[in-house]
Amino acid sequence: MTTNLGDLEIFASVVATGSMSLAGRALGFSPAVISKRIKRLEDRLGTRLLQRTTRQISLTEAGQGFYDRVLAILAGLEEAEAYIAGRSAQMQGTLKISAPTSFGRLHIAPHLISFMQAHPELAINLVLSDEFVDIVGGGYDLAIRIAELTDSSLVARRLAPVRRVLCASPAYIAAHGMPEDIEDLRRHTCLPAHNHDPWRLDGPKGGLTFRPEGKLITNSSEVIREAVIAGLGIALRSTWDVGPELRDGRLVQVLPAYEGSHNVTLSAVYPSRQFLPAKVRVFIDFLTELYGPLPYWER
Repeated sequence: MTTNLGDLEIFASVVATGSMSLAGRALGFSPAVISKRIKRLEDRLGTRLLQRTTRQISLTEAGQGFYDRVLAILAGLEEAEAYIAGRSAQMQGTLKISAPTSFGRLHIAPHLISFMQAHPELAINLVLSDEFVDIVGGGYDLAIRIAELTDSSLVARRLAPVRRVLCASPAYIAAHGMPEDIEDLRRHTCLPAHNHDPWRLDGPKGGLTFRPEGKLITNSSEVIREAVIAGLGIALRSTWDVGPELRDGRLVQVLPAYEGSHNVTLSAVYPSRQFLPAKVRVFIDFLTELYGPLPYWER
């Protein structure tokens, strides 16, 4: 039984976009042709791969297993083509990346020029968002995430450690005093993270969780950053974000015996594949060398 490679590409595109119409638009086929090719593939395999409703398309159990292997086949094909074409030195196509808003602006965007000069045939689509995107569904090649990663369906490569500290402005401390311990934070105004997650901290007695309370609610991490500098309260911030303010005195560290959980790291995540496309591997290598075990913002 021989399966047409084009059918595999169509199947992968339908799963990635969640729509036969969108897949057809991306591949230059009508929805009717896409539907016919998917049915031909299912008939050849003797099993249903997709569950279709009027609103969505989802994978069957057999379809999920088949999809994982199709991704490996397509990625391996791209790797083989890159090897033959010598593209490891001359990347081509578009690299679609998701990254957190502030980190992308501060620590990815300024360095793109050197990467793009080294690979002039490669286009970059950098999408900044403080929300976790659907990497496969959104057609991303990789995502940069600052988190304690738990999604086993993705492959993660650590790029750098992340150090997060409790901090406030000198004006806030002068007006409200310096907290003496974690429980003392309850009488202070705190600035919760944009996603309202509790603060997971590492302290002298190990890990603990503290739920901050405050009057400022926002979906923007950058708003929290500006609020803590302005003196609105105490925040848990990454040193890659507020390092300059800590060094020049616009912010001071609060309760230095406590820091954000060290399980949170800066990582590159990408769909689980046996082979990485060369353009993804080269960009991850670039960031790994740029940041390293002791990132430049910590020096």
